[in-house]
Amino acid sequence: MRKLIAFNHVTRDGYFVGPNGDFRWAHAGNDDPEYSKFVAENASGGGQLLFGRVTYELMASYWPTPVAEQHDPAVARGMNSMSKVVFSRTLTKTSWNNTKLVKGDLVAEIRKMKNESGPGMAILGSGSIIAQLALEHVIDEYQMIVDPVALGKGRSMFDGIREQLKLKLTKTRTFGNGKVYLCYEPAA
Repeated sequence: MRKLIAFNHVTRDGYFVGPNGDFRWAHAGNDDPEYSKFVAENASGGGQLLFGRVTYELMASYWPTPVAEQHDPAVARGMNSMSKVVFSRTLTKTSWNNTKLVKGDLVAEIRKMKNESGPGMAILGSGSIIAQLALEHVIDEYQMIVDPVALGKGRSMFDGIREQLKLKLTKTRTFGNGKVYLCYEPAA
């Protein structure tokens, strides 16, 4: 069975996007060599990326560009070469290479994908997808980078869950730039 990971940056006060969808705060501290290596290794690790429409459009507007290649070549190569799936009820086509558009029932499609052979899958951003899948028990691991910033308001990647989601901490890592990597599995 394929493993499904949810990966996001979150602020110290628990938001994965700011009030207007702003995410620029997550890029502060990217000049830390240890952290940059961690990001590049994640992007070149293979696997399949899963997105909702909003995150897909954001990523597709940046990673295939010359600016991305110039500023972050290792991450750009990884993001552009990996297989991608976008879940959307409104998109009619995709423009980013290696991208498949899925319009069916999200939970059923994810369960089907998990039972197929292939590499692990990672949901990036896409809080509405994470919230829908969390209580269906199809996410195997939650990886978060806690950024040393507080916004005071924004959106949690768990907005909309209907009951408590208990998690068990399995890994941590602290970087010199103040970011902290936390890895959780659903608690039994």
